[in-house]
Amino acid sequence: MTLQKKVRIGVVGVGIMGGSHVRDVISLPNAELAAICDIDTQKSLLAADHDVPFFTDYNEMLAMDGLDAIIIATPHYDHPGISLAALEKGIHVLVEKPVAVHINEAQRMNDGYEAALKIYPSLKFGVVFMQRTYGHWLKIKDLVDSGELGELMRTTWIITDWFRTQYYYDMGGWRASWKGEGGGILMNQAPHNLDLYQWLVGMPSRVHGFASFGKHHRIEVEDEVTAYFEHANGMVGHFITTTGESPGTNRLEIVGENGKLVYENNVLLFYRNRFSSRQQIAEAQTGFEKVESWQIDVPYAHHGQSGHRHIIANFVDAILNDAPLVAPAVEGIYSLMIDNAIILSAYQNQTVDLPIDGDVYEALLNRLIAESTRS
Repeated sequence: MTLQKKVRIGVVGVGIMGGSHVRDVISLPNAELAAICDIDTQKSLLAADHDVPFFTDYNEMLAMDGLDAIIIATPHYDHPGISLAALEKGIHVLVEKPVAVHINEAQRMNDGYEAALKIYPSLKFGVVFMQRTYGHWLKIKDLVDSGELGELMRTTWIITDWFRTQYYYDMGGWRASWKGEGGGILMNQAPHNLDLYQWLVGMPSRVHGFASFGKHHRIEVEDEVTAYFEHANGMVGHFITTTGESPGTNRLEIVGENGKLVYENNVLLFYRNRFSSRQQIAEAQTGFEKVESWQIDVPYAHHGQSGHRHIIANFVDAILNDAPLVAPAVEGIYSLMIDNAIILSAYQNQTVDLPIDGDVYEALLNRLIAESTRS
């Protein structure tokens, strides 16, 4: 009997998320934990528990024999350097979100991956956008992509159920500072939602962001955001999020000429128009009559899990069988572009066009780091 090849994976950074990734790797039949790397020497105990080598320097781990891939779960600023070091050696990379803190670094990662592909054409580079595996988002994407809504007119996402306490921010020394994390809710919690937004309805062409910094917590970065998006096709978008609201809301509305999708409380509804609202606007002989519509409860199948294991399993499948990645890391620049645009707009108090100038945003971020009062 031929034994199935296993992908030997090292995990860099084994805090809360990295520790979870270790457990997920061990649970997969076609993956094997090869090493653990962390600057905290106490994490050597975890490596000993699993009988794998422990490193405090990721370069030393990347030099070990038999390492096929790594998962990166370090603070955000470390993602680009570790990713590029691995890719240059032909080691597959799965990096936690966000891929970087600003778009210049994300572009540097994408360029580095493109260069590495010329030497290692089967190299895989993924990002942990696990919500792309969720059944409701997959169903919504299918409905949008298949044209069920027709031309899109408005997308509004109120995503205020990311509640966090002051204790949460205080327990991680690198969190909630410009130097340590590079942002607040947009950089830590909402990258998933920003990724899903552009994945479902595309990138906006203009952004106006309103952000409050330390409004609900003793932090220097944003903990409440309201953003307005304009798209090239005329669609407008709204994105409202905070870590200071309880109870929060998670409600997504996508409106097209053929109806409206609403997702909230695990229920997906389609208010389907009998015909196009644009047709009604143009041809109706009355002033107020709305288009006849029906409310449809849309069924969907969901695995009911956090999704991280599914992303890692897909990453392994891509390495072994060339399966398409659910979330290619090169797409991580899109949500980061929106993030950076919102913060830039908030500080400039004006609408900004996309793509923004990465040098302008990097200069703003460096100024915020220099002025920071937090370590």
